[in-house]
Amino acid sequence: MGKPAGTLLNDRSGYYLYMIPGAVGFILIVLVPLIANLGISFTSWKGVGVPQFVGMQNYLRLMGDAAFWGSILHTLLFIISMTIAPIVLGLLLAAVLFDYISAQFNEKLSSFFRAGFYLPQILPLTAAGVLWGWILSPIGIVNAVLKAIGLDFLAQNWLGDATFALWAVSAVIVWVQVGYCLVVFMSGLARVDPSLYEAAELDNATWFRRFGYITVPMLAPEIFVVALTTIIAALKVFAPIYVLTSGGPDNATTVPSYLSFYHFFTTNRVGYAAAISTLQTVVTIVLGVVFLNIQRKQTAGGR
Repeated sequence: MGKPAGTLLNDRSGYYLYMIPGAVGFILIVLVPLIANLGISFTSWKGVGVPQFVGMQNYLRLMGDAAFWGSILHTLLFIISMTIAPIVLGLLLAAVLFDYISAQFNEKLSSFFRAGFYLPQILPLTAAGVLWGWILSPIGIVNAVLKAIGLDFLAQNWLGDATFALWAVSAVIVWVQVGYCLVVFMSGLARVDPSLYEAAELDNATWFRRFGYITVPMLAPEIFVVALTTIIAALKVFAPIYVLTSGGPDNATTVPSYLSFYHFFTTNRVGYAAAISTLQTVVTIVLGVVFLNIQRKQTAGGR
């Protein structure tokens, strides 16, 4: 005689079998290296030989490392260029494409622009970085255009001058990130009842009022997800820095990920590099937990 239907529904033991491949992958690819990195962070090691246990020495050295704290400040700016600016621009572009372009023209034109904005997301970051390196070089197209229109005094060595390098890299990151935010927001707008916009138009609501009272509130879940994922990406940003500036000039664009890479492969201070990576991981995990708790409270309060 078989089990009652209710017992079968409540018996989820069979589901755990399907979790085994993912769990094994997580243990081998994430958990074991994470624990190994944590252990190495308490040692002095050059990558060969036997690591020497030094306790908290690497972490204490980090507290007085000006390059490390400078990289933290740079990360805060990258949070603006990877999170705040792309979210604001993505919301505005999504609203324009959904509420104006699609409504006044046609859906195909809106899709064309959406695909164009998303293109940087599917380009290999290395190729995009090399391209922007040419564009922003002293003889690149940016300076050529400035000189052609009589603004020679604005031409700069955008990636080679410590004054402008961080801002130039930030601009490139905004260009890359906007497409991701736009696509997520456009997918969120697809579930919004068009009658809300029609009713607002009948009430003579301006585009900005529709944006503030309909678009933004309806996209709150998508905004939260995008904010969380992009902040985590900003905390561990590496590829754009490596391709465009290699942390220079004069550490003007160094971030924790690149600083860890530098000490691991250049100075051979593997334990110190591991300490940087460990702190970076802790901050990322704490921030993720805080965001998820905020979302859980908001979801519970909305029910």
